[in-house]
Amino acid sequence: MIRAFRNLIERQLTKAQAEGKLQGLEGEGKPLPDRSSEAHVDAGLAAGMRIMAQAGVVPEEFGLKEQLAAARREYSGLTDPEARKAAMARISDLEMRYNMARDARKSFFR
Repeated sequence: MIRAFRNLIERQLTKAQAEGKLQGLEGEGKPLPDRSSEAHVDAGLAAGMRIMAQAGVVPEEFGLKEQLAAARREYSGLTDPEARKAAMARISDLEMRYNMARDARKSFFR
């Protein structure tokens, strides 16, 4: 993580603690949940994904991945050459957008 970003986080945590905003939070005094399955995942990425999931936010790449899978299923059932060509163009577009979104997320967390 970038040093300046880490310092910003530390300052915000220190300020919140001094203002008492870290008291009475959900789960206070309880053991931390077992997240051993996340051991191979970057801690920052895992925390970000967890926060987004709790907020009900889905990253763009996940929606695109679902659209891509649906487009591929649709393509496999087509027989008309023109329809297959149009479906392949849609798959190609979705693949490009999915890869761009995934690469953007990866470069953000580097």
